[in-house]
Amino acid sequence: MGNRTPLYERFALELEERILAGTFPEGGRIPALRESAARHGLSLSTVLQAYHLLETRGIVEAKPQSGYYVKYRPRKVRLEPDPEPTRDDPTRVSIDELWLRLVRDKRDPDFAQFGAATPDPELLPTARLNRHLAELAREGRFSERTPMPEGCEELRVQVAQRAFGYGCEVGPDDIVITAGCSEAMSLCLQAVCSPGDTVAIESPTYFGVLLILESLRLKALEIPTNPGTGMSLDALGFALENHPVKAVLAVTNFNNPLGSCMPDEAKVELAAMLSRRGIPLVENDIYGELYFSERKPSVAKAHDSDGTVLLCSSFSKDISPGYRIGWVAPGRYLDRVRKLKMAFTNGSSVLPQLTIARYLESGGYDLHLRKIRRAYAYKSLGMSRAIEEHFPEGTRIAEPLGGYVIWVRLPDGLDSMLLYREAEKARITIAPGCMFSPGGKFRDYVRLNAAAWSERTENDLARLGRLANDLARPK
Repeated sequence: MGNRTPLYERFALELEERILAGTFPEGGRIPALRESAARHGLSLSTVLQAYHLLETRGIVEAKPQSGYYVKYRPRKVRLEPDPEPTRDDPTRVSIDELWLRLVRDKRDPDFAQFGAATPDPELLPTARLNRHLAELAREGRFSERTPMPEGCEELRVQVAQRAFGYGCEVGPDDIVITAGCSEAMSLCLQAVCSPGDTVAIESPTYFGVLLILESLRLKALEIPTNPGTGMSLDALGFALENHPVKAVLAVTNFNNPLGSCMPDEAKVELAAMLSRRGIPLVENDIYGELYFSERKPSVAKAHDSDGTVLLCSSFSKDISPGYRIGWVAPGRYLDRVRKLKMAFTNGSSVLPQLTIARYLESGGYDLHLRKIRRAYAYKSLGMSRAIEEHFPEGTRIAEPLGGYVIWVRLPDGLDSMLLYREAEKARITIAPGCMFSPGGKFRDYVRLNAAAWSERTENDLARLGRLANDLARPK
């Protein structure tokens, strides 16, 4: 299968690798547009797009009448995938009170909030949402509407239009509105699994997924996941041949905590692999709009030929976490999901649905997304630079391709639970790596929330780095 990555993205990656290798030092000038175009046989437009992509990611900067210069040369601290994928057995899921402590500390304003993956409140369109909310309250018609299991048509129309934009053949009647993405995933798993069944998941994976699996009494089968390209399809294929997997759950775009993105051609292969076996894929695209490249990556749902992909998402990461509005396009399982939604909640609250629908319809959402993509790319880069500066020698970082979380591997021998406890004493929240595996793996990893990074919180990250350095020193 040919390489479907756009030419400008491939050239940008090649140039970034040369910057990483030191060919173009920090502060130095990179080749002019025409020079690069002639040397590599590219059009000026392609080179310009590549340079703009590197500029968006904060690696180069344009200086008027002078050209492009290296703004930041990433150090060689990239987190590489493990050379040999593990072949685990299914695991019963049991999450201890650690996540409750994380939620508790998230509410404490005295803590530096690097633990929970919450968006930056200053980047949310709160004022516009409030105006639409006030308009609807004045109109008053929403109070007469009974919540329906599938949700308000106005919002389902807007969701269907956006899904069509990235290749999904779904209409408003194919969509169910949910109370966030967590409920969407839970409904999907209940629709396709029974208690005791095995679900293949990414490893590491978001601990909220583990809570859902535990509550539904499902077993988790961990599939190794690459920091750059997502779930290993080779390891998944082995698992499907050797275990009775009833469903696969994956964040194909910007896995939390890795920030990885499965290439589009791999999504085609994933959808086909599962379709041949009749195994449903619960696909979570909650971070899909927060990409750092020039275009939104596709979803496996766009390559779904028989309705076995159940696509879930939410507006919690880019519009409002408080509204708790998500959605699912469950394909052939639509009737089951709709019935489950009716059985448990009857329908999601009408007013938040109508508020978000009006916001989407009024325009400005795409402009808002462009703004926050730039902001999160900048924040992720800023946090990565701060980790390089303040954390112990030997620390490794999984460079995110979207979203706003950073997955960090601590030097050998440094237990993230020890760092978590010391950080908690210092009023800093972090998420230790063992939270992201039902088998308790990744004890030498932490996940940090780059949305919380700014020049104001740099000192807090420096304090965390000093704690890590103290723990890393030989006793």
